[in-house]
Amino acid sequence: MELEKIVIAVVSFLIGSIPFGYLIAKIKGVDIRNEGSGNIGATNVYRVLGKKYGALTLLLDLSKGLFCVLAARFIFKGDVYAVYIAVVFVILGHDFSLFLKFKGGKGVATTYGALLPVSFIAAVSGMILWLAVLLTTKYSSLAALLSFGVATAVCFLLKENPGNRYVFLFLFILMLFKHRENLKRFYLKKENRLNI
Repeated sequence: MELEKIVIAVVSFLIGSIPFGYLIAKIKGVDIRNEGSGNIGATNVYRVLGKKYGALTLLLDLSKGLFCVLAARFIFKGDVYAVYIAVVFVILGHDFSLFLKFKGGKGVATTYGALLPVSFIAAVSGMILWLAVLLTTKYSSLAALLSFGVATAVCFLLKENPGNRYVFLFLFILMLFKHRENLKRFYLKKENRLNI
């Protein structure tokens, strides 16, 4: 069983490492790492290539998180720890992509995709708030951090099992870490808005 969990961690990390934003931009003849904010996520793809490609990146990044967790749940029926391993490692793969020298995105879409099967109410609450804050403020980073902070709080308020709460809390800390430059720009009042 321990070997099987190592396998699910490795496979989830590899799938998470697929840099869809980078690949989509590359097909269009653009190295997304050298454009806009330099991030490979949906926000920067949207900023550089437009709505269609930004939405496609968002969907694919969300889907890889969802796929890994559903696969782990199906294969390891009843083993919640296998599911948690899939959640954490698919997101780590996205954030620190093996194919981009361990650099990657900020993990927002992949995080929500991975958590939908784990805590549907908390994840959907966060996704709705993310969209509302983004459309209202035009700040993608603010939408991400505020919405996932609320999603984490919802997970705690629902009194879900401790494993769910620990995973949400760990992922919130990871998201804060990945957005540290955005937080610095907010402090300096230099954070960029999206043109939506």
